[in-house]
Amino acid sequence: MRFEDEKDYIMRMIKEMVSVLFSILLGKQYVSVDEERKNGYEVSGTDLNDLLDMIDNGQINEAENLMLDDIDYSDKKELAAALLFYQYLSEKKKDFLWDHDYSDEEILDGAKQILQKAGYGNIVKIME
Repeated sequence: MRFEDEKDYIMRMIKEMVSVLFSILLGKQYVSVDEERKNGYEVSGTDLNDLLDMIDNGQINEAENLMLDDIDYSDKKELAAALLFYQYLSEKKKDFLWDHDYSDEEILDGAKQILQKAGYGNIVKIME
């Protein structure tokens, strides 16, 4: 598998997970991270927009740690925000991720762990 194919595969997996979970969790269709940014999601007491801005500023690991610090896995909106976080990351270029000590595999693993801890591990298995 070529690198471009692997990157596309990871992006598709994450987008599919987000799309399916948005339907299940919130009963609505996922459109895009940019569209969802307007909805005021929070995770671990932090506004999703602040976390996404941290990503843009290269503070990926710090943003992820902040997001995971006190996440309520039973709160559907927090789960949606966490998935949007990983979806947004998956849209970043490999060079950007590499420059900030992050990888595509970490994005996919992070999204899977969120779903598993929230009790949606079966969805992860179906999509593999």
